[in-house]
Amino acid sequence: MGKSDKRYGLVKRHLPILRWLPEYNLEKGIADAISGVTVGLTVMPQALAYATLAGLDPQYGLYSSFMGCIIYMVLGSCKDITIGPTALMSLMTYQQVIGKNPDFAILLCLLTGCVQVLMGILHLGVLIDFISIPVTVGFTSATSVIIAVSQLKGLLGLSFSSSGFLDTLKKVYLNIHKTRFWDTTLGLSCILILLLMRKMKDLKFNAASASQQATVSRILWLLSISRNALVVVVCSAVSYHFHSLGSVPFILTGPVRPGLPPFQLPPFTTEYNNRTLSFVEMCSELGSSIVLVPVIAVLGNVAIAKAFGEFFGLLIILALWQLTPYFYFIPKASLAAVIICAVIFMIEYEVVKPMWRSSRKDLIPTIATFILCLSVGVEIGILIGVGVNIVLLIYPSARPSLNVEKTLTSHGQEYLLVTPDNSLYFPAVDFMRSKVGKVGVKMGSSHLPVVIDCRYILGADFTAAKGIAALIKDFNQRKQPIYFYNPKPSVLAVLKGVCLDYFIHLQTKEELYRVLEEHKLQKDKLQDESRAVSLDLEMKSDCQRRRHHQSADHDDPICSDPLLEPLAKMAPIIRPSQL
Repeated sequence: MGKSDKRYGLVKRHLPILRWLPEYNLEKGIADAISGVTVGLTVMPQALAYATLAGLDPQYGLYSSFMGCIIYMVLGSCKDITIGPTALMSLMTYQQVIGKNPDFAILLCLLTGCVQVLMGILHLGVLIDFISIPVTVGFTSATSVIIAVSQLKGLLGLSFSSSGFLDTLKKVYLNIHKTRFWDTTLGLSCILILLLMRKMKDLKFNAASASQQATVSRILWLLSISRNALVVVVCSAVSYHFHSLGSVPFILTGPVRPGLPPFQLPPFTTEYNNRTLSFVEMCSELGSSIVLVPVIAVLGNVAIAKAFGEFFGLLIILALWQLTPYFYFIPKASLAAVIICAVIFMIEYEVVKPMWRSSRKDLIPTIATFILCLSVGVEIGILIGVGVNIVLLIYPSARPSLNVEKTLTSHGQEYLLVTPDNSLYFPAVDFMRSKVGKVGVKMGSSHLPVVIDCRYILGADFTAAKGIAALIKDFNQRKQPIYFYNPKPSVLAVLKGVCLDYFIHLQTKEELYRVLEEHKLQKDKLQDESRAVSLDLEMKSDCQRRRHHQSADHDDPICSDPLLEPLAKMAPIIRPSQL
């Protein structure tokens, strides 16, 4: 392979369009055109609604809808995805730019992309692995609830500004008497229609032939996935009719700037609070969101539909050029209904039951993340949720469970088998030393051999080795043997480096049983010797007592002769003086 081929392969690896474009044909183009128009009809009203959710003018939702998918068509590696605004990112943007001008949102978008590129270069995707499914479930469910509640204002026709879930509920409660009847009726009707149309694709009809059945199914499927556009178009037509009569009972979206935005660099300075802010000052205003928004964007990345990205993008551009005058008549209540129906199915309540059955402790980070995201904000909520999850993850390392049982060797030798279920690192050192020590005293009566089964100890550190050395010293002081059975080579190297003189490890059961049997024999021998010494001392003590109480002959032939001392324990002795 020549240098030119290697260069082309490198370029092809970084520009995926060079891989799939040569194989593109008319059949794929027609299919992508249909998919692009279908997704466009679905996403276009959502984009307008998401822009409103982000606190921006509606045209910004359309800008973000077409630009990302066209660029991704060239650089993207996933065939079935489009890039555009989501409810989660709209909410995050609103929380960061509330009370500020659109320049902050544009700069935040640029910095988010830069941070994500940097994360990719540094291969920091591993950090996302620390965000478990329970945390993600709590996070997505909480953000869905927050987004749905934030749309109550538009659904009820209220007008107020709020920040956060609790503040929105409070403002809705305080302004509930200002509810507009026609906006509320329209919004609830749209929700009902959207939910019914969502089920249309699942309807089954008994047609005369298979082809008719397929045709009816396609029509129902098309109506179902185009429900957002159909509802918005119908509501806009109704609003336009009332507008032509001179009175509109709904709150409308208002004017949308037509055409494309000017092609220029993002704003690095802006006017805010009657003063000019520099790039650094704008970044200071955005604060931690520069890092949090990219990370949360990765979490909330939602796949929809790519090769048809060019058709979807062209449809959005066409809408910006020709349809913006009609966007004026879209009722805000209908857009609120679109958002609510889009996010309520992201509330993952169905995972609670299997999580309860399989691992109840995983409900702790789920519930903590959910409650904290609602009460203190999604950024702090997800950080604390991840923290709770990490604590649950490392807790077994700090407090490993110990399985203790009395068991016998093949020769009937009794010993205590202690099996830790986790690796041995510094958080568990004091706990391990204390628990094994108590087991040796209480269950082993300070004399039974203790065998620590190391099969589940996959790693250890210096602090753990020092703790094991102290544990061995404690056992040696009370003359109770302790052995380590089947340690891994890596663990063995760490432990022997600190407690080389006292660390006794055994790799097979034969070795373990042999050592325990040798210990038993040695112990029995010592006990025999100890009993002999005790008997000798007792006999000497008895003779001394007898001499002490003798008032007669001090040269007792029996007590004075060491060879006759054992006779001292016999029945009363007849002495010469008694004959």
